[in-house]
Amino acid sequence: MPHSSSSAPSGRIRLARGASPWLLPTMATAAVSLLRCRRSGAAAAVAVPATALAAGMLWFFRDPEREITPGRFISPADGVVQSIMPWKDGRTRVAIFMSPLNVHVNRAPLAGTVASVEHIPGGFVPAFNKESENNERVVWHFDTEFGDIEMVQIAGAVARRIVPYVAQGSKVEQGERVGLIRFGSRVDIYLPQGVQADVEVGQATTAGVTRLDRD
Repeated sequence: MPHSSSSAPSGRIRLARGASPWLLPTMATAAVSLLRCRRSGAAAAVAVPATALAAGMLWFFRDPEREITPGRFISPADGVVQSIMPWKDGRTRVAIFMSPLNVHVNRAPLAGTVASVEHIPGGFVPAFNKESENNERVVWHFDTEFGDIEMVQIAGAVARRIVPYVAQGSKVEQGERVGLIRFGSRVDIYLPQGVQADVEVGQATTAGVTRLDRD
């Protein structure tokens, strides 16, 4: 399946799908307080923090276009490699921690068909904590040329909603947007047996750009 590469028109600002429930009320509050701040001291007091929060929301929910890097497995998330762990079944789990400063739109690590998308309720401890493996999460399985590939989106202490963009049975291209996690969180990708990780703990990753495996 061909790689999906696209470039946004100059000056275009793209926001993540699923941002509206958080973004619209914040933007509305900022706009109203700015309009009323000259006539109302209370509105003036609200205007500065509301505008700062709206600007922060716009930054958080940004969804930049990416030139997808060719490779067998590419990073599904912007963030930092938190751990690389061998699994009992021979797979290798690469965990990527996403801070609130990262882009939170996640991408398909390789081309294939979405075999399943399962939402699992859970807690909301910080995503960098080992206990976060019991947090709310969405487990993805992709049917690919390398067999079944598992990816897990894990909600963090603040994140309370994971928003899948594609449904079971959908065909996806490598680097295609597949979902959003609101606020701090983590994404795990399981490399199949025989595939070696070519990233290190502490390394920064870019979704759709950073290659995870070694030839």
